Amino acid sequence: MREARGSGRAGLARPRPERGTPPAGVPVPRARRAQLHPGAWWLWALALGTAATRTTNPLLLALLITVSGYVVAVRRPHTPWARSYGAFVKLAAAVLLLRLAFAVFLGSPIPGTHTLFTLPEVPLPDWAQGIRLGGRVTAEGLTFALYDALRLAALLICVGAANALASPSRLLKSLPGALYELGVAVVVALTFAPNLIADVRRLRAARRLRGRPDKGVRGLVQVGLPVLEGALERSVSLAAAMDARGYGRTAEVPPAVRRTTAALTLGGLLGVCAGTYGLLTAEGGSYGLPVLLAGLASALAGLRLGGRRTLRTRYRPDPWDARAWLVSASGAAVAALLILAGSLDPGALRPGVVPLEPPTLPLWPAAAVLLGLLPAFVTPAPEAAPDPRKEPTT
Repeated sequence: MREARGSGRAGLARPRPERGTPPAGVPVPRARRAQLHPGAWWLWALALGTAATRTTNPLLLALLITVSGYVVAVRRPHTPWARSYGAFVKLAAAVLLLRLAFAVFLGSPIPGTHTLFTLPEVPLPDWAQGIRLGGRVTAEGLTFALYDALRLAALLICVGAANALASPSRLLKSLPGALYELGVAVVVALTFAPNLIADVRRLRAARRLRGRPDKGVRGLVQVGLPVLEGALERSVSLAAAMDARGYGRTAEVPPAVRRTTAALTLGGLLGVCAGTYGLLTAEGGSYGLPVLLAGLASALAGLRLGGRRTLRTRYRPDPWDARAWLVSASGAAVAALLILAGSLDPGALRPGVVPLEPPTLPLWPAAAVLLGLLPAFVTPAPEAAPDPRKEPTT
């Protein structure tokens, strides 16, 4: 019986699972299966931002903002860092108003014949030629400022969409080893705004419960000091946690590998710069693309070799599945089609303001922008927010 038991146990022996994978028979949590790779969200958002830089048509820019806002509304998770989208929208509105104010008080380089009103002009010395304070405000100048500011506002909102949809910690985990330290710095910078917004909301709610003012200049001043104190405490705790986890430690690699890594990275960056310059000039159209591709390949090889200096293990890495390909491809398609539309019909994507005429919505570029809605249908819906009224069960 003992031999039979021993043979049975030996026959049931299974290979040891890899680190980070659940044991056999244990189901993978649904939240892990439903999560999308954070890099796909960033590629999608940056591609929409690239599309926004290729046009000044206010109708197309408004459509881009609507597309990104709808995807955020239906796919934003219920986490504190996902609440930063509203702050980016407010920042975009502030940039829009500030650009219009500059056009009103400092003038516009666009001449116009439709005068809206005239401000008292301040005389300036001769060394300040080209600058004016006040004077005539034209409809053409304000329209040009509105188109230009709306493009920057759309870019900011697309970046805000990436911040609201992609988890910064999971994005850091997906970076290659050579970019780990740089990625930590970027992730800390990206999480600063969401944490700051969460602290402000928490402190304002506490002040309202105590019957103290939470709005106006007085409320802002009294809330600002605890927010700064919390930011400093969080910085100290983060520094201690990073030091305890061995941040900044590097492995020993041969000198030949270090020199090869430096040469490949430097040569790749120079190749990318030269190839980009060749693509932007008419004379370098023949060699621009090959040099750019060679530079990218060299830079990627340098990053691959540079990752040997950083000893890292990934716990439950996020898979790049078919949904991630679809999300990133939808954004890339929007950017590529708008770049193509700008070369075929530049007047539709960059409407003129002299003479002043209403913008028109080009049909197939607008249909291309609607491809950015694909993530709202191919990605899973976020988990429902927990009900704060329910007590946790033990």
